[in-house]
Amino acid sequence: MSDTPQNPADTPAQSPAELVRIEAEALQELALRLEGEAREPFDRMASQITDAVRQSHRVMVTGVGKSGLIGRKIAATLVSTGTPAHFVHPGDALHGDLGVLTPGDILLALSYSGETEELLRLLPILPRMGVTLVSFTGCPTSTLASASSITLDVSVSREACNHQLAPTASTTAMLALGDALALDVSQRLNFQPHDFAELHPGGSLGRKLATVRQVMKTGDAVPQVSAKANMPQIIHEMSTKRLGMTTVTTGTKLLGILSDGDLRRLLERNGPYAFHKTAMEVMNPNPRAIAPEAFAVDALSVMEQHKIMALVVTEDGTPATPLVGVIHLHDLWEFAPKTDAKP
Repeated sequence: MSDTPQNPADTPAQSPAELVRIEAEALQELALRLEGEAREPFDRMASQITDAVRQSHRVMVTGVGKSGLIGRKIAATLVSTGTPAHFVHPGDALHGDLGVLTPGDILLALSYSGETEELLRLLPILPRMGVTLVSFTGCPTSTLASASSITLDVSVSREACNHQLAPTASTTAMLALGDALALDVSQRLNFQPHDFAELHPGGSLGRKLATVRQVMKTGDAVPQVSAKANMPQIIHEMSTKRLGMTTVTTGTKLLGILSDGDLRRLLERNGPYAFHKTAMEVMNPNPRAIAPEAFAVDALSVMEQHKIMALVVTEDGTPATPLVGVIHLHDLWEFAPKTDAKP
């Protein structure tokens, strides 16, 4: 057999499935490290970032080439999950953009080799600025790793690239580690769904995360009668506000509700004698209620489940607390799950 090295052009092509498996293997290797020796530095980095954010500092992410592209995505994930972050290119930083860094900020540097020239030129400047350097690198003994207060290992046993040249599995591992870090910090900061909703108001995600408070009827648009209101007053209020119901209140306190269905059933049972009743005598004292910070899709689910057209909105979602609004089924049509149109 010849000892002549194989021509790269003669290397058998790998199937798409095999290429994906190589990247999956890199993620499995990363997960195993995080279950072992890498867990402690990961926790320290997440804790350091959390403490910085609580003191109104930010995470600045930097990298060159493919690592820079991954860095942009990590910065975007940090921002969308509650961590103030921004991407800065090291070349731009060397030519004036270092001004975006302030004392107390954390600079997360991404470089698989740990020897990227543009990043290394930043190293002497950061301590003078009071900026803490942390890093993701595939070489824990690199210059970048040595200069970092904490470094996380993103090394992979092989790239998906047939010639082991194009960053593929390594950038996948880097991206996954960035996602894990962003989400771990988010949990430490107690970032909640309503916080996420405030940062994502547009598109289908915005519809999913819209709150009852954003779409409910308030003020004069809410039908209200007193406990002593008679039948003509009740019917007038329901007809005027056009929600098919009215609340019965005293001040801000909710006593109950009356729906047009309640009135029909009352008339069927009592005939003309129903007109001698007061709102207090015929109301439902235990209506379905929802809190203003609940999601609109949850309100829609309650209405569909109980086959009702409106929900009262109270301070804590129970009938016993002050009334703050009313949400009607018509207000929620745009939050119904979208289905693909049939051909």
